[in-house]
Amino acid sequence: MNPNETQTNITYDIHDYYIVCSLSAGFAILSIAICVTILILVGRTKPRLHTVNHLLLCNTSIASICYCIIINNNYIFLIFIPSVNSDISCRLRAYFAYISITAVVYSYVIQAISRLFFCLFTTKYRWLTSFKAHYYLIAGQWCFVFIITSPAILTNDIVFYAQNLCWVPMDRTLHVAYTVFAYYIAPVLSIVIMYIFIYYRVRRTIQVTQMAKTIKRQKLDLELLRNILILVCTYLFGGIPFILFVITSVRKIYLINLTTISFAVFLEKLFTIILDREIRLVIRNILRRRREIVPVENSPWKPNNRFLIKHLPPNDGLHALNTSFRY
Repeated sequence: MNPNETQTNITYDIHDYYIVCSLSAGFAILSIAICVTILILVGRTKPRLHTVNHLLLCNTSIASICYCIIINNNYIFLIFIPSVNSDISCRLRAYFAYISITAVVYSYVIQAISRLFFCLFTTKYRWLTSFKAHYYLIAGQWCFVFIITSPAILTNDIVFYAQNLCWVPMDRTLHVAYTVFAYYIAPVLSIVIMYIFIYYRVRRTIQVTQMAKTIKRQKLDLELLRNILILVCTYLFGGIPFILFVITSVRKIYLINLTTISFAVFLEKLFTIILDREIRLVIRNILRRRREIVPVENSPWKPNNRFLIKHLPPNDGLHALNTSFRY
């Protein structure tokens, strides 16, 4: 993350952060708006969006909101409150930033685990596909995230550097290697391995079975896997500049990384709405209902009120008078 100022000849200038932090903060705010929209839609649409898949989607949205809020908070401390320069404060900011980033990645891991449950244990161990089991899965994910990011707060590796965000310095080689493996490589490999297994399992089931209903369900599973993989790849795209920076220590790549992560979160949330068929249908129905509502001002029957106007039968004024308005 932040290279050690005494060991690298990199010039630090607070102005370098103005553009990238503004872009990153803008994408973070847009991501929060989309995440809140998803949470409201899922919470208010029963029973269509009250499914295990959308429960896990809400978990990812909550983790994304946490990341966006925390990273914007870190930008505020960097640019507007540079006087807060204690190592403890810096360590706490880094710890919560690592928690939020890791929570998003591992939320996709438990989505993969959930699909594995549905693929293998739908018949024999049905409780593994229940809401209760997934609540335990989500709770376990957050406990695990708090534990694996604990070196950020338990060690003294993270110290305050003027005009720098609080991360593990690059000269702490062991700690940096741990963050790369535990926060990025391990979850990515886990997701890839589980989805390869699920894909081949579903494809084999489609080839063996002759039941139309089973084939249709398996094809829907494949579509869901495709959508989740698109979202995972979109989010992980934001981590590529970080890996390149760890390898090269080039300052410009570090600044680009600050923007790409927030941009990837924004794209992932946007694709979530585009790819999720049920959420798409709910939004379409809401927009359609709003188009049907037409305001009627200064009506002779009920002044200054709004009425729901239905399609009027042609050339039938009396019928229109009796049926067109709903109080």
